Amino acid sequence: MSHQSGHDNEKSGAPGEISRRRFIQVSSVLSAVPFLASESIASAPADPAHIPVHQTDDGVRIVPTCSSFDCGGKCDIRAHIKDGKAIRITTRPDAELNEEMPIMRACVRGRGYRKFIYHPDRLKYPMKRVGKRGEGRFDRISWEEATSLIAAEWQRISDKYGPASRFVSLSTGVTGGIFSGANMLRRLFNLTGGFLENYHSVSNGNTMAATPYTYGTAASGSTLDTLENTPLVILWGHNPNETIFGHSNHYFQKMKKNGTKFIVVDPRYSDTASSLADQWIPLLPTTDNAMMDAMMYVIVTENLHDQAFIDKYTLGFSEDQMPESVADNESLVAYLTGRKDGMAKTPEWAEKITKVPADTIRQLAREYATTKPAVLMQGWGPQRHICGERSARGATLLATITGNVGVRGGWAAGYGMALNPELRKTIAGPVLFDNPVKAKINITNQVQACEDKNLVTPDNGLKNADKLDTEIKMIFSMAGNYMTNQNTDILHAASVLEDESKVEFIVCSDLYLTPSAKYADLLLPETSFLERWNIGGTWSYGDYLILSEKAIEPEFERRTDYDWLCEVAEKLGVRDAFTEGHETDRDWIEFLVNDAAQKRPEDNIPTFDELLVKRRHLLTHRPHTQNVAFEQNIQDPENNPFPTPSGKIEIFSKHLYDMHNPEIPALSHYVPATEGPEDSLTAKYPLQLITWKGRNRANSTQFANPWLQEVQRQELWINPADAADRGVSDGEKVKVHNDRGITMIPVKITQRIMPGVVALQAGAWWQPDSNGIDQGGCANVLTSSRSTALAHGNAHQTLLVEVEKA
Repeated sequence: MSHQSGHDNEKSGAPGEISRRRFIQVSSVLSAVPFLASESIASAPADPAHIPVHQTDDGVRIVPTCSSFDCGGKCDIRAHIKDGKAIRITTRPDAELNEEMPIMRACVRGRGYRKFIYHPDRLKYPMKRVGKRGEGRFDRISWEEATSLIAAEWQRISDKYGPASRFVSLSTGVTGGIFSGANMLRRLFNLTGGFLENYHSVSNGNTMAATPYTYGTAASGSTLDTLENTPLVILWGHNPNETIFGHSNHYFQKMKKNGTKFIVVDPRYSDTASSLADQWIPLLPTTDNAMMDAMMYVIVTENLHDQAFIDKYTLGFSEDQMPESVADNESLVAYLTGRKDGMAKTPEWAEKITKVPADTIRQLAREYATTKPAVLMQGWGPQRHICGERSARGATLLATITGNVGVRGGWAAGYGMALNPELRKTIAGPVLFDNPVKAKINITNQVQACEDKNLVTPDNGLKNADKLDTEIKMIFSMAGNYMTNQNTDILHAASVLEDESKVEFIVCSDLYLTPSAKYADLLLPETSFLERWNIGGTWSYGDYLILSEKAIEPEFERRTDYDWLCEVAEKLGVRDAFTEGHETDRDWIEFLVNDAAQKRPEDNIPTFDELLVKRRHLLTHRPHTQNVAFEQNIQDPENNPFPTPSGKIEIFSKHLYDMHNPEIPALSHYVPATEGPEDSLTAKYPLQLITWKGRNRANSTQFANPWLQEVQRQELWINPADAADRGVSDGEKVKVHNDRGITMIPVKITQRIMPGVVALQAGAWWQPDSNGIDQGGCANVLTSSRSTALAHGNAHQTLLVEVEKA
């Protein structure tokens, strides 16, 4: 599972030399871990609704702003500008905290931006490839040459293959803002015939697809302030301490102080566990559903379930609650008790699969069922497995049978976000035109669509078409490092991109020569968030926007994507339609904010001039406090039925039943995973590898920041027992490998990872040596491009490896 974890100052076996048996269940009540500070906090006005730019007596202009990276908190950044340079980064003083809009103080990532922006390795000039793709050899050219080349290739490829040959790769370096080069590129594509679009979220797409089969919608999350008096929270594969998941940390720390008990279920003892957990329960990756099944067995057989709630609101619990034309013994009770397959789903049954002691499973089941209300909150790591859709639904079944859906202080599980109208739809609507190309591929199909159009079909992710008309022939990567780093099975991806007879033209616009940028034919130097205008927005638990002001001028020949796209549009003869009179990114931000203020009065959006003073704004399209998911469905089911086919919570999904796919059963339950712990491949590769999102970067963004490299080393976490079996010493370099690739990485021996599992922090840059062997600890040389059954989504967290002395 991509169960995120964090730093570890312990030596092997410390503290306390936890025995291998006791290691399975560790209780720890620890104080909250504060945010680290690389730069100090500035004093500033205390009015939380009004944080203007101000200037100090020594001529320093302090600009409240935010980054545009895909980071969940959208923290408060104060850029101190003097003589045109950012000389310091600070963050929000505690005095500015507003409970309705708790703008976050910057963590170590936010406070390290200055070194990221002024790093000498930043790209400075446009460059054209001179060696083989992937070698990273480029010659400097002029911007006139660069934009002319783009326009010429744009026209040539479009004329030869059609607009569906054009593609925009993922760009999480800018998805935290409403205005991006990637979206303006899409606008220009659509003005000139369209492009092949992709869908699915690599972060959360599988749980978004699965949750509606229980509730009829993916919007299963409440506002976190409704959990203030919740006595029990189970964080299942969830690590907001480092991921910075909206405002989770703010509320969880308050709850901890108020006496809420936290239990963390995760193969790793994460920083969230060290900060919050009263109990840590590690389990083998991909076995989540076996533990959930056994918990439900205990709850049902010990009569701890909420029968009144089940009778009124659900479908599929017992045989008398089943839809028509379904075979006998398909209900939840029949499955749990073994009437369907002859195997009762007891804790002893689950212990053999999960390695969680049966008594621990009983304790957790009883505690969750008898504590009213209680929260089981699943992170997005578990759903990034081949079984991720099943585990996402499994959590919703536990929430349902205990009556924790639609009640204050409870949690419906599943996707867990509120799915408000997205900020991009609220403000950025006028940016995009309709795409004339209707076919869409899942983002997991990207390499297939480059390699052979016949590899992409409706059965594995193609939408709105029976087949692709052409392969992808032109790729733009705009502030993204997906192609040959965050993508799965990157050795295969790289081999496809190296073949110039397949993708004929690749443009990368970025701040650094990333592993993906090395595969560009044309490399362009982008601006940082301090060098352009934007509007930043939070993930679901925030709903506020922050003005991101251009605070410094870009150096060398760096330009915003919009700036050079205007030149390309002019060469293509569509500049006026492309710009609509908005010549700069600031012009667009001003227009979009004013347009939204006029068209969406329910959000009470300020005008641009008002936002220049106010700097941040809380959207008002829904309640921001005391908002409980499905509360109306539970309180008034006659007038507010669940948006499912039955109008009820569907423990059993007739829709899934009619698909007849054993990988996505109608009743979500455990199915042994390919490359899981029960796969015969474990004879060759006995260790399960997981990754986590560390506190020192967002995905791969800021990997090149030397300050943040000091925060957390890239190393393989391994349990002392597994290390001893392989004769590996702490700090020693090891070879991690499977049939897809090899990475070399120092090892960290720690009790914070369970036996049978090893872990690497996600987002390390791929660094192949002369033999093609990665020397940087990039997990994606090992991951599989296998996709899930329902969403056709990424399953990169399910993989087996072996570890050897280097």
